[in-house]
Amino acid sequence: MKFLLAAINAKYIHSNPAIYSLRAYAGAELRQFIELAEYTINQSMQEILSDIYVRKPDIIGFSCYIWNWRLIQEMLCELPKLLPGVSLWLGGPEVTYDAEQILQRYPQLTGIMVGEGEATFRELLEYYAGPAGEYACAAEAVRQKEEVKTARHCLQEIPGLCLPAGYTASREPVDLSTIPFLYHDLKPFENKILYYESGRGCPFSCCYCLSSVEKRVRLRDISVVKRELQFFLDNKVRQVKFVDRTFNCSHSHTMAVWQYILKHDNGVTNFHFEISADLLREDETALLNQFRPGLAQLEIGVQSVNPVTLQAIGRTMNLDKLEDAVAVIRSGGNVHQHLDLIAGLPYEDFESFRNSFNRVYGMHPDQLQLGFLKVLKGSKMWEQAAEYGICYMEQPPYEVLYTKWLTYEEILRLKRIEEMVEIYYNSAQFAHTISFLERAFPEPFSMYDALAAFYRKKGFALNASRAMRYHILLSFVIEYDVKRLSVYRELLTYDMYLREKGKSRPEFAPDQLRYKEIIRNFYKKEERERCYLPDYEGYDWKQLMKMTHLEPFTWPVWDEAQMAAQYGGDGWDRGISAVSGGTPYYILFDYQRRNPLNYEAYTQQPEL
Repeated sequence: MKFLLAAINAKYIHSNPAIYSLRAYAGAELRQFIELAEYTINQSMQEILSDIYVRKPDIIGFSCYIWNWRLIQEMLCELPKLLPGVSLWLGGPEVTYDAEQILQRYPQLTGIMVGEGEATFRELLEYYAGPAGEYACAAEAVRQKEEVKTARHCLQEIPGLCLPAGYTASREPVDLSTIPFLYHDLKPFENKILYYESGRGCPFSCCYCLSSVEKRVRLRDISVVKRELQFFLDNKVRQVKFVDRTFNCSHSHTMAVWQYILKHDNGVTNFHFEISADLLREDETALLNQFRPGLAQLEIGVQSVNPVTLQAIGRTMNLDKLEDAVAVIRSGGNVHQHLDLIAGLPYEDFESFRNSFNRVYGMHPDQLQLGFLKVLKGSKMWEQAAEYGICYMEQPPYEVLYTKWLTYEEILRLKRIEEMVEIYYNSAQFAHTISFLERAFPEPFSMYDALAAFYRKKGFALNASRAMRYHILLSFVIEYDVKRLSVYRELLTYDMYLREKGKSRPEFAPDQLRYKEIIRNFYKKEERERCYLPDYEGYDWKQLMKMTHLEPFTWPVWDEAQMAAQYGGDGWDRGISAVSGGTPYYILFDYQRRNPLNYEAYTQQPEL
């Protein structure tokens, strides 16, 4: 007997902790009957079907989410043709809350595992592996109808199932500390994100989130957590993503985990946490400020700053405390912060969302995620959608189309703004140019709105190369702030060289010919003295020139505050050489030493 647990992930770098958790909880004796298979939604149905076929499973269980549900539904229709008599099971959030309707729609299904699956799956596996289940999982079941009836009767004794005959008894949540560690052999996870769970449930009641369904928070024993974290650290795993919905809901648990990873930091592993920033205490932010740059990154859901909206969605949040906490963490310069907004929430119209965007943008997150409401099955929002006039897609991902407060045209406008934020802000490739460009607009939202309209008017492709995006931004500057064009040329040059040396000098970069000899002399001197590039021992000056970059600037483009203080007003179109007749600024870009948060080259200002 072979039970195939199949996961279809959104991307190759993702893994599916659910199927690994089911296998781990099943225990050593039953593990022999389990086979795991992971695919991605980028693979064709034919490719996945053929792989499942050659495995010849007796039972297949699919882990169902909004990103793979359409593909799984298509496969449910084809698999019985290829594997007659195979038992088909579903589980996961996408099938838990309307299981009866799904079973009616797909009579080829044997059943659905509802809710938390570890204990349910183990009992289901025991049933199939035991004498009572011999016929239910074999092709002979097609002929042995009496045995199938007996099998159905036995299945009804397993809690946590939905069968064609109805629901079985409800399943009590498991003790998280009894679930064995999911990872032992890391070969299947090479070049993938590893997911880790130290808690389930959420203390909050946000009506758009399925985590609010289970009000009680269950935490894995901290001694177990520390032992498992050490495994990641010993193996120098690149990234571990905690899937706890509100990681910092328990102060003692949070401090214990953060103190442990700080003390045992291996200099490589990055840990991702989803937190509520307004819950952070002073000792927690002080601890975060001690982290190695790149040791941790935080995802912080703000969603909206409209108090009426927050009340309507049941979100408890002290926005001032959140803002203060984000500022304290940011001051450390060592922890990546990712802040989220959701468009399409009740009482949030276009202007209200503009306000939410500007306030959160003003917190200067490393990334700003502009998301769109998804009306998830089983959530309170799912029940209230009609009341709020929220129209959403019938098929996954159930994304909002329009609401009482936001038209479809405005949703499309926000989507175009989201694309600009992704390209020009979240990429961190245009940081200094964009920060300066904001001065030409009344507020940040207007700038991204104008940039989106510019892309649309000119017909620029969203998937344009990075080099092309610099040129597009320069074209935008010429239309909106041409009087400072010379400054923008240097800003774009600075941003570009922060990322890479490049094979050729960009067209927008100022002429460097008159500084050519000065730059050559710098590298010749550096070959002899190694004042600024000690890590390049053994390389001659020509090699140093190829591996690093020295650029003259007439503006201190890396320091916006200094520029504003010294050259405000009419001084913008003159530059330091014209203003003072002095020597230009020289910046040395070192690509072997990069900022672990944004991957920018290390910069120095050598004395020449």
